[in-house]
Amino acid sequence: MSADMYSHSMPLSSASSFSFTSSTCLCVGWQTVHRCYAYSSSSIVNLHPPCLSPASTPRSKRGPLWFMIPQVSYASTAPELSDDTRYDFFSRVVPPDSYQAQTMVEIVKAMRWNYVSTVASEGNYGESGVDAFIQKSREDGGVCISQSVKIPRDAKPEEFEKVISRLRENPNARVVIIFANEDDIRRLLQAAKKANQTGHFIWVGSDSWGSKISPVLDLEEMAEGAVTILPKRQSIKGFDRYFTTRTLENNRRNIWFAEFWENNFSCKLSRHALKKGSGLRKCTNQERIANDSKYEQEGKVQFVIDAVYSMAHALHNMHKELCKDEVGLCARMDPINGTLLLKHIRKLNFKGIGGNPVLFNENGDAPGRYEIYQYQIRNRTAKYKIIGNWTQQLHLDIPAMHWPGGGRKIPYSICSHPCQPGERKKIVKGIPCCWHCERCDGFQYQADTYSCKMCPFDMRPNENHTACRPIPIVKLEWSSPWAVIPVLISVLGIMATLFVVVTFVRYNDTPIVKASGRELSYVLLTGIFMCYATTFLMISAPNAGICSLRRIFLGLGMSISYAALLTKTNRIYRIFEQGSMSVSAPRFISPASQLVITFSLTSAQLLGVCIWFAVDPSKATIGYEDQRTANPDLARGVLKCDISDLSLICLLGYSMLLMVTCTVYAIKTRGVPETFNEAKPIGFTMYTTCIIWLAFIPIFFGTSQSTEKMYIQTTTLTISVSLSASVSLGMLYMPKVYVILRHPEQNVPKRTRSLKAVVTAATMSNKFNPKAGLRPNGEAKTELCDSLETQVEDQIQFYDHFLQLSPPNKHTSATATMQSR
Repeated sequence: MSADMYSHSMPLSSASSFSFTSSTCLCVGWQTVHRCYAYSSSSIVNLHPPCLSPASTPRSKRGPLWFMIPQVSYASTAPELSDDTRYDFFSRVVPPDSYQAQTMVEIVKAMRWNYVSTVASEGNYGESGVDAFIQKSREDGGVCISQSVKIPRDAKPEEFEKVISRLRENPNARVVIIFANEDDIRRLLQAAKKANQTGHFIWVGSDSWGSKISPVLDLEEMAEGAVTILPKRQSIKGFDRYFTTRTLENNRRNIWFAEFWENNFSCKLSRHALKKGSGLRKCTNQERIANDSKYEQEGKVQFVIDAVYSMAHALHNMHKELCKDEVGLCARMDPINGTLLLKHIRKLNFKGIGGNPVLFNENGDAPGRYEIYQYQIRNRTAKYKIIGNWTQQLHLDIPAMHWPGGGRKIPYSICSHPCQPGERKKIVKGIPCCWHCERCDGFQYQADTYSCKMCPFDMRPNENHTACRPIPIVKLEWSSPWAVIPVLISVLGIMATLFVVVTFVRYNDTPIVKASGRELSYVLLTGIFMCYATTFLMISAPNAGICSLRRIFLGLGMSISYAALLTKTNRIYRIFEQGSMSVSAPRFISPASQLVITFSLTSAQLLGVCIWFAVDPSKATIGYEDQRTANPDLARGVLKCDISDLSLICLLGYSMLLMVTCTVYAIKTRGVPETFNEAKPIGFTMYTTCIIWLAFIPIFFGTSQSTEKMYIQTTTLTISVSLSASVSLGMLYMPKVYVILRHPEQNVPKRTRSLKAVVTAATMSNKFNPKAGLRPNGEAKTELCDSLETQVEDQIQFYDHFLQLSPPNKHTSATATMQSR
């Protein structure tokens, strides 16, 4: 760059006694351009607007004075200047604040901060910068604004204290985005220090803070950890060599240089300007920049030079296009076409003074290139350290960052802490970064960040409720106490039943066995055996075969037992009922008839089961409701047969009907002689059985809602069935077995009498004892009955024995024979 160009530039420096703030304008050729315009508007080709965006805005709008005049700015960063519909002739070599805001948003997100506050100096720079940050954060999502505070112009100290007070309202929002001038930044740090907030706030500053020392001087601890941004730039050594040699003698063309000289060296050029007690001295003109004062190159020098070269290159290219090889302005460039010049400016792409390419987009903006600093204190030395850069994307060296107190752990600035696994976020209305964490409870699992869903019916959530897992399947185990007791009872019952069967078979032709009705006795013992065996089917692991056998045998054993007992009681009842009306024998009382009746009654049970199989084939199912507890960890699936409570009632209902009918006949025959052919034992058996099943019903259905339903109901059912069988076995057969084995002398035929005597005895019993049924236990204790008991018992035993030996078609002749005797 030529020395002449530097001579037309205002001083670009900062010193300990004088520094350029955002209100200091750095303009190239401003005085010259202004003066030229006064002579001829046609000679104006461009402006380099002042560094504050508000000053650039009115000049860049179309109007009668500045109509269609291209401008190239080196410092204006306001986002609204990118609006090509309003500022179509405006270009700049510095990136707009929208890029800076984008960089800040990406820094915040890289640090995993999602809840921040913003502070802006009143005016175009601060307010538009914060607006750009808020807009970018909304577009990208994931960042919410806690407080957005504006610092008034010429604010008093109390105003800064109010700003800090507002920032403290949400202690979780520790990060503060600042678009403010140097003075406001410094005073804000002072207010934070006064409020004893050292180390609490994490500042993220714009390029107005950058790497400047003045905002943090004597406030190092308050600014520790601050992250700041500056457009990428380089120090221009040629400018330093030129500027440090400037004096009052060799730089008279710059009208501001004298004022700079006085401020830089704290002196006055005029003796009359000295005031008594001011502490200022008269300038000697022997002072030298950088020797007698601190000197640091202003950061915008690079952009000023690039702006000048941009206009120079554009004019050169325009001259080549319009004037070809002519020297100076040709007729086609007088006056200059602003639209054509703007076209050449927007097409530029050259290497700038700092080595970076200079180019413009369709809106006249330069590409965004930023360096990211952090203010760190190490070994009691505070300095700015470059920790990253941004060129269309963020590059950040997070391990190199240090935070207040010297820690390396990134401080948090979040509205709500992350939810734990198995918790969903319930967003606070209007604040998407704030939420409450709600636990997915019960059988719910965390489907996504914001919702919980119920696990499928056959599954339960895992320990942290982030997924579902299958519910364990259980069944009644053989080793369970709920199974051991029923199995023990069944084993003992089966052994006793087999013992009775073996005894009856061995003594099959003895009078007691014959008198008990051998055919029905064996049928009844078969039913008792099946009742005991049902326990093993109920405890076995369910499958299609086991479930089919349960349907068949659960009701079949009881049906056989009660059908046999009903046939016996009905036979006794008909004999005595017939005796009251006639001396002829009742029909269907032979052993064959009794078997037919018994199997006919049992076939109804089998028919119902067959129909059930046809309508609904049996299968094993898994029930999840039986043990679906409030605590999913205790939930279990129960492997069981597809027999519902209603189906079970239907299955056992027929057996219970037989039992009730048998009980009715037992009540009706309660008045017969005490030793008459099992009437009393059958009665006691049915009474006891009814009590057992009356106790079963409330226990079975009262536990339908219990988590132990499977165990309680299975155990209750099997024990009830086994007890019913045990009552029949104990009351009907054990006394006979006892007599057979222990008192064989009683197991002999007694004197037989005619059937007519039996019928006559039954008739006389009914005639002389009409109220026998009203006596306790159905006892008939009149003198007549006492004299007839032996006779009746002997005759009925003979009749039973005779029926076993004679074919059914010879009953009439047999009866006549007995009568002749």
